[in-house]
Amino acid sequence: MVRQRTLKTLTRAVGVGLHSGQRVELTLRPAQPDTGIVFRRVDLPIPVDIPISASAVTDTRLASTISNGSAKVHTVEHLLSACAGLGLDNLYIDITGEEVPILDGSSASFVFLLQSAGIELQNAPRRFVRVLKPVEVREGEGENLKWVRLDPYHGYKLTFEIEFNHRVVSSTGQKVEFDLGTGNYARDIARARTFGFTRDVEMMRSKGLSLGGGMDNAIVVDDYRVLNSDGLRYDDEFVKHKMLDAMGDLYLVGKPMLAAYGAFRSGHALNNKLLRELLSQPGAFDIVTFEDEQLAPVGFAQPARAW
Repeated sequence: MVRQRTLKTLTRAVGVGLHSGQRVELTLRPAQPDTGIVFRRVDLPIPVDIPISASAVTDTRLASTISNGSAKVHTVEHLLSACAGLGLDNLYIDITGEEVPILDGSSASFVFLLQSAGIELQNAPRRFVRVLKPVEVREGEGENLKWVRLDPYHGYKLTFEIEFNHRVVSSTGQKVEFDLGTGNYARDIARARTFGFTRDVEMMRSKGLSLGGGMDNAIVVDDYRVLNSDGLRYDDEFVKHKMLDAMGDLYLVGKPMLAAYGAFRSGHALNNKLLRELLSQPGAFDIVTFEDEQLAPVGFAQPARAW
């Protein structure tokens, strides 16, 4: 049986929110089978649980925000990407503010935290959302075209292409493909950091955004070069970060997915529209388990490899 997974022990992290700049503490706790991933705002007078789901997403400007009533958690995608990459199904995430800390701007710190706590197999079958027919969302035309789609696939494969019309970004890799069953998420995707352009920083800060951003947690680019002294971690780090984000956005469906995901210039909003479109078509997906591990996609029965 391909089994559900949670943490062996709890683990904690402290950091600042990328946009709020506020200090926040995270406590990641084991959870029972079929709990799913649940954020818990423990700073409120009465703590509020916010289970992840496609319909819980209430804002996709610059990050993915989930809500339950007036309680919100911003910028959930990097932590959820780490959960997707490591195959974690059940987890309580206690948080003392309304934005997940940015840490180093990638999901590598979350991967380290989760692997350090240990991953435990549970006595319950892992449930997958299996895509049965193509689902696509397209927006814009010509130079403004962007699209995202899911196709049937016995496994989980992602292909992402970017087009920023910026000399620095355009000089790096523009397209990346990653198969979760045969690749190594921690090594190949997790270290890709979020990025921003100096020309946008002043505008964003005037709107109360990116208050916690800096070169220790983002790639900063001016019109001519990457300003970080250590340069890029991958020669295609920009597109790999977009894929990292997409993996987190798609995990908001609430279960691991069996599908081939393809995207051109997609972002948080389009990724969520894709999930909602999928879920609106009952014949486009089903929920499956694998009692016989031999029938599961390659690599899906074993815990994710470490670095």
